[in-house]
Amino acid sequence: MKKAEIYKLMDLIEDVKKLDELISLHRQADTSDFMISQYEAKKTKLMGILIDELASPPVQSTQSYLLIKMLLNKYYPAKSELDYIVDSDISKLAAAI
Repeated sequence: MKKAEIYKLMDLIEDVKKLDELISLHRQADTSDFMISQYEAKKTKLMGILIDELASPPVQSTQSYLLIKMLLNKYYPAKSELDYIVDSDISKLAAAI
């Protein structure tokens, strides 16, 4: 992996980390749900970009998939994975697992 790619991925991780901190801060301060939802949407978008980058060649590897798992566990800790699945098609895929 080139240094530029590493720095790009590190920047994305840093941005996700900052957004996660902002979300926690707003939840603790019990501020507007609108602001929280905006931060969560941005975090979801950045996580999608990060996952796409890690899952595509030339980065794609068992190690990159483990890193994706680590990121998901850290930034989307699940009480139960099924609690978060509301889309019926996604629910069918989850049931197949």
